[in-house]
Amino acid sequence: MVYTNHILKVGAVNNGAGRPRGLDAWRKFWQASVAVGTEELRLDPNQRSIESRDFEAGLRQKIVGQDEALQAVVDLYQVFRAGLNSPGRPIGNLLFLGPTGVGKTRVVEAAAELLFADPKAMIKVDCAEFQHSHEIARLVGSPPGYLGHRETHPLITQESLAASHTDKLHLSFLLFDEIEKASDSLWQLLLGMLDKATLTLGDNRRVDLSQTMIFMTSNLGGGEITELMTGGMGFAPAVRVESRPQLDEKVERTAAEAARRKFSPEFMNRLDKVLVFRPLRRGQLEEVLEMELGQVQRRVLETAGRRFSLRVTTEAREFLLEQGTDQRYGARHLKRAIERHVVYPLARLLATEQVHLGDVVSIDGDRGKQRLTFSKDAKRALAEGPQTNTCGLVAVAAG
Repeated sequence: MVYTNHILKVGAVNNGAGRPRGLDAWRKFWQASVAVGTEELRLDPNQRSIESRDFEAGLRQKIVGQDEALQAVVDLYQVFRAGLNSPGRPIGNLLFLGPTGVGKTRVVEAAAELLFADPKAMIKVDCAEFQHSHEIARLVGSPPGYLGHRETHPLITQESLAASHTDKLHLSFLLFDEIEKASDSLWQLLLGMLDKATLTLGDNRRVDLSQTMIFMTSNLGGGEITELMTGGMGFAPAVRVESRPQLDEKVERTAAEAARRKFSPEFMNRLDKVLVFRPLRRGQLEEVLEMELGQVQRRVLETAGRRFSLRVTTEAREFLLEQGTDQRYGARHLKRAIERHVVYPLARLLATEQVHLGDVVSIDGDRGKQRLTFSKDAKRALAEGPQTNTCGLVAVAAG
């Protein structure tokens, strides 16, 4: 009551009718109004919602060593959930630069898996398949009257974008992979999509991209970045800690210069952020190894006819890291090493019925013969049973 009476009183002094006149009168009226019964409350713009924190934590469990890219994706998601994304534009336009095998595409897949429960819940455009102008018809459809018009179904439609929508989240992901390989016709389409969030199909239907995050990946500058990262992985000499900030700055500058040489100013000006993915170092590859071994254990439990648990020793891990480390190919080379040295032998053991339900298969390294050895302890499996971690997967124990 005191607050209301005070407002009326101030208004009466200014106008006699409760309405102040003039700019100075309005300023005095407002200052006097908020001075009674109110206190200044400090706000924390860095605080995140529980949903955004969970999303970020989930991404960090799946992606190693690319914190800046994860932060950018989480920031865009927070803006979208708050309803403050720019009207008439996509939610965000992100360009991922860096050498192969560092997780550019994997970031988008991990985000889709966390938000939509499916890593493939996106529209993925492989730009290597659209290097000629006539191939654009596969993307937007052929105009009416053209031969094969009814047989050509556009890749990007409103229905395909909405396929990933849920009752609580109307959000879509659109990924252009290896964008540097796109034809000029695709570039012209992209400029309108990135700026106006619209795409006109061959039959003149319009696709609304205002609820879409657009991701683009490119390997531009990847060779130069790998050369700069002389202490990145494997047997290369370690990079001194004090030199890493300068090295990261050189990496970013190299990638940015490569992008500016290739892409037009009109394209670069429509991007919200350009993010450089750095090659993975030894410690980061160790984290990737743990993730991939966990995936192998999951495949054993979900798809194998005879479920068993794995025990991987430290020597076996060292062997896999040595075999799977190559600066040119990044984490993909490590995944191939795991397939070749772990998955294929396990498949042969299953096919020959050497492994049975409940066994514990131990994988060790034989440095003398440069190979992995496999053994089992059925009694231990029956006595201990599988141990599960917080993710619900069977733990892969260290030796």
